[in-house]
Amino acid sequence: MKKVSLSRNLRAYSMVIVLVFIAVLFHFLTNGLIFTSMNLTNIILQNSYVVILILGMLPIILTGNIDLSVGSVLAFVGAIAAIMQVDYGCGVFVTLIVSLAVGVLIGAWQGFWITRFDIPAFIVTLSGELVFRGLTQVILDGASIGPFSSAFRAMASSFIPDLFGGSGLHITTMVLAVIACVAFVLTQLRGRRSKIANGVPVGSPTGMIVRCVLISLVILVLSYEMAAYQGYPTVLIIMVVLAFIYDFICSRTVFGRGLYAIGGNRKAAALSGVKDRLYLFMAFVNMGLMAAVAAIVYAARLNAATPKAGVNFELDAIAACFVGGASVTGGAGNIIGALVGCFVIGILNNGMSMMGISADWQQTVKGLVILAAVAFDLIPKRKKK
Repeated sequence: MKKVSLSRNLRAYSMVIVLVFIAVLFHFLTNGLIFTSMNLTNIILQNSYVVILILGMLPIILTGNIDLSVGSVLAFVGAIAAIMQVDYGCGVFVTLIVSLAVGVLIGAWQGFWITRFDIPAFIVTLSGELVFRGLTQVILDGASIGPFSSAFRAMASSFIPDLFGGSGLHITTMVLAVIACVAFVLTQLRGRRSKIANGVPVGSPTGMIVRCVLISLVILVLSYEMAAYQGYPTVLIIMVVLAFIYDFICSRTVFGRGLYAIGGNRKAAALSGVKDRLYLFMAFVNMGLMAAVAAIVYAARLNAATPKAGVNFELDAIAACFVGGASVTGGAGNIIGALVGCFVIGILNNGMSMMGISADWQQTVKGLVILAAVAFDLIPKRKKK
């Protein structure tokens, strides 16, 4: 049975190590405030829209492309949702359906120009960034619209109910945490058996045991902290479900493997039977859908639609993907890595804010982290040539 080299393991888990290091560093720098129950919940809520955008951005990056319009699309869809709710009194269900449909149509519009006329995605989505930001200003007339109904706001501000009626500790949260740990361990065991059966190199059993114990411990500790507050936020459950779905799509389906093939070598993929234009079109349609979902979550959390909503959100999503191991040239990266990258940046922002560091310096640090992540991806490839 083949073993996986130590260097390969270190590279695969490098950003997890960085995440742990940053979290521990800010734990001491903030005198433990970063891991308080309320702040953990705030970190999740503050990064929820970025996590959702990642689920649309990563499939596009896998193909070697990029989408610069998602922040403007988020603002535009949020504005439409606000007008429907506030100005026309539409119900939550109708507002959600229309908002999601608008996102899909925007993604299809951009995908059409990219795949039908071979216009670079950079140009098409740069155009979309300007167009939809302008349309947002037009339909909002430069003003904010709100508030939303309580049912709409609940998607981003509510917490799951405690079915066990715990006093002082949210029992349902802890039960879900234990279930998550068991599911993770079973997934690791199943994946290992599958790799062995197919002759794929695997690490040592000790490494897998250590990984399962450490990750399960992290899940339980963080869940306990949140259970001591109000339990899991509803948006966290939405994020986890979507992340599992998209991780399965990217790693286990023909469509997902096609995205990797397109990013690796589009011409070779097409000659191998991959429907490159269709898959690329679907990737941009999905991006529009996820931008709409993120718009709903963000607008619900803000309780208003504003002309400046979504500014630089596309940069946060792109940065998270690259920091999490996605390749600039396409063909490499995964959902879990992108999520790790998202929380690396999220904890950096949160920790520096708690320390009173100005937004200017936060932007500087974020930029350096992105540069380091891309260099980490490209420099080893250059050495191999």
